[in-house]
Amino acid sequence: GSFTDAWSTRWNLNIFAAAGFVTVALDFEGSTGYGQNFTDAIRNQWGGKPFESLMKSLDQLLDSHPYIDRNRLTALGASYGGYQINWINAHSTAFKALVNHDGMFSTVSTYYSTDELYFPETEFEGVPFDEQARQNYEKWSPERNVHKWKTPTLVIHSEKDYRLVVSEGLSTFTALRRQGVPARFVYFPDENHWVLKPANSLRWHREVLGWITQWTRKDTIGESQSQKFVVQGEHLN
Repeated sequence: GSFTDAWSTRWNLNIFAAAGFVTVALDFEGSTGYGQNFTDAIRNQWGGKPFESLMKSLDQLLDSHPYIDRNRLTALGASYGGYQINWINAHSTAFKALVNHDGMFSTVSTYYSTDELYFPETEFEGVPFDEQARQNYEKWSPERNVHKWKTPTLVIHSEKDYRLVVSEGLSTFTALRRQGVPARFVYFPDENHWVLKPANSLRWHREVLGWITQWTRKDTIGESQSQKFVVQGEHLN
C-alpha cells in the first residue's frame, strides 16, 4: 500500500500529530504507486528490503530534522505493518515502544489459517509443504526471532479478522510476556481486519495514544506505570 491523500478515521495521521507527536508515514520499498516492478521487487523479501528502506529512511529523517528526539521514537503498523513491527522488534533497538495491529506472528501458521492463499503463495514463492518454499517461509517468519524481542509492545487483534486470525495476536502477546517484555493485549470481539465501529475506534485511539505516551514521556521513560491520555473527555486509566 501507500499513504495517499485519502481521509479515514482509521490511521488518521492528524490525530497523532494533534496528540503532540512528530508523525511520519514512510512509503518503503515495494509500496504501490511507483510502478509494478518496484512492487514486485520485494517478493520473498518481507523482512529484507522493506525493513532496510524503512530504517534508512528513518536515519535520513532524523538527520534532516534535528528537533525530533531520537531517544523517544515509537513505531506502529497494521496487517503487513504488524508483521513489520514484529520484525523490527527482533532487528532494531531504535524504538521505545511498538504497536502491532492485526499483525502476523508466523508465516507458516498464517498460511494454514488465512482466507487468502494467493498472498503467501505469491510472496513466499510456493506452499509451506514444499521443501524449497518452506525455507522462504521460515526465513521471513517473525516467530523464528522472538528470542530477540525486547521492546514494549501493544498488541491489538479482532475476533472476526480472517486474513490474519486472532491467534496471531495472541501468539505475539504470549511470546512477549513469557519473556518478561512489557506488553498489553487489546481484543475486539466484534471487529474484523479493521476497527470500524465508532465506540471501538475511540477505544482503539485511547489505547494506542496512551501506550505510546506512556513509553515516551520524559519523566517516565523506561517505566511501565500507566499514563492517562484524554480522548473526547474520557480518561485512559
